[in-house]
Amino acid sequence: MKRYFITGLLIWVPLGITVWALKFLITTMDQSLLLLPTSLHPESVVGVYIPGVGTMLTLLVVFITGLLTTNIIGQRLVLFWEGVLWRIPVVKSIYYGVKQVSDTLFSSQGEAFRKALLVQYPRKGSWTIAFMTGYPGGDVTNHLTGEYVSVYVPTTPNPTSGFFLMMPKSEVIELDMSVDAALKYIISMGVVAPDNGKKHPAPSQYPTPPQQAALLHGNSSPAGTPADD
Repeated sequence: MKRYFITGLLIWVPLGITVWALKFLITTMDQSLLLLPTSLHPESVVGVYIPGVGTMLTLLVVFITGLLTTNIIGQRLVLFWEGVLWRIPVVKSIYYGVKQVSDTLFSSQGEAFRKALLVQYPRKGSWTIAFMTGYPGGDVTNHLTGEYVSVYVPTTPNPTSGFFLMMPKSEVIELDMSVDAALKYIISMGVVAPDNGKKHPAPSQYPTPPQQAALLHGNSSPAGTPADD
């Protein structure tokens, strides 16, 4: 009975979370319909609410914005708009702070979140997965000796919170692992481990307690294991 219940949970929990996330995303993006006159809303045109219309409108607006800002006229309009925002005290701080972060994250030439690393945190001998976000800059570099990298250590199961660290480059290990695989590993709390082609030994292959005691005392042929002739 318990096994069947757990099996059912393994099917429905991921499905339920996926449906909830999609519903939240679509509902949020559908709010863009508020920018249109009421006469153009799906309820007024076809007489029924159609989920996803606002999502399509949002994606279309984003695409057209990117298309327009790739030419000279669009770039000048963006500069004019940013100049207006620069004159508003509170808005200026929020807008340019978010813009710097988004430019760093989404830039194809940036280093942010392009590499998964293995670092020792929070103490020596304890390892965790981190993401490289760049290199220290400003006056910070005047107080660091040697080559350092900036890393983000996410928490689990919520990787959107974490810790920002500057670590010596010699103390971080670059992993042959995609960022997506590393995120899955973190979110699953280590349950969904990336496949590297290696298999862990079966429980019967682990040394028994008498064998472990013999190994600790320096005996290369522990009790219960025949010695080589």
